[in-house]
Amino acid sequence: MKPDKRRKTIVGNWKMHTTAAEARHLAGGVVDGVGNSDPVTVILCPPFPYLALVGEILKGSRVALGAQNMYPEKEGAFTGEVSPTMLLDLGCRYVILGHSERRHKLGESDAFINQKVRFALACGLDIILCVGETLEQRKANQTEALLDRQLNLGLADVPGAALPHISIAYEPVWAIGTGKTATPEQAEETHQFIRHQLVKMFSMAAAERVRIQYGGSVKPENAAALLAQHDVDGALIGGASLNAGQFLAIVRAGISEPQTKRKSA
Repeated sequence: MKPDKRRKTIVGNWKMHTTAAEARHLAGGVVDGVGNSDPVTVILCPPFPYLALVGEILKGSRVALGAQNMYPEKEGAFTGEVSPTMLLDLGCRYVILGHSERRHKLGESDAFINQKVRFALACGLDIILCVGETLEQRKANQTEALLDRQLNLGLADVPGAALPHISIAYEPVWAIGTGKTATPEQAEETHQFIRHQLVKMFSMAAAERVRIQYGGSVKPENAAALLAQHDVDGALIGGASLNAGQFLAIVRAGISEPQTKRKSA
């Protein structure tokens, strides 16, 4: 059995989608669907303009508020950026860092992502650190070397005591928004590698407590098979999180997945 502290986490990353009305309707639908049960951690990450609006809807519910990014300073002359203190002020508990779209489309480096990780931790935010390879890198058998680099550089100078506040989201770039999905076996194999690297970087006990989520075209149809894998501790959902019914179906797949099947090999 996996440790209790690794209960599944389902994250909705709305990216640059929704209007205020749509955000209100979507967040309300998720809150109503999740209800008062607490078997998994559910997090919604709306765009910055709607954090306050969604945060009000989530108050008192089992659904937590997260942000999609942040800048590693508390305040200053950084036009267009958002600080972790602002996120905390709005009720955010989580922040996504190192998402592939920020790495590949906006040019964020591992060193800059590491700055964000360390600053977010210092400010009291929990982190969802994204790692993953492109199709070209997978075809060239570079997946493990790339993940090793992203983990070592992204978590440089992070103490083992901070790991309870960090989860890893493995998102194969070739499976994001493409309709392609890693097979459950591929996801499990890669998650095992990530956990093995965390053991080498920190310790067995610390690595066993880290939640590793899968992100890459997760849908209600494939969620149960992915979440049934021993080292798949949840999902980072993009497109399907924009539909309350689809997102809740994935949450239910995480709730109903039998714990007795999640045993170490």
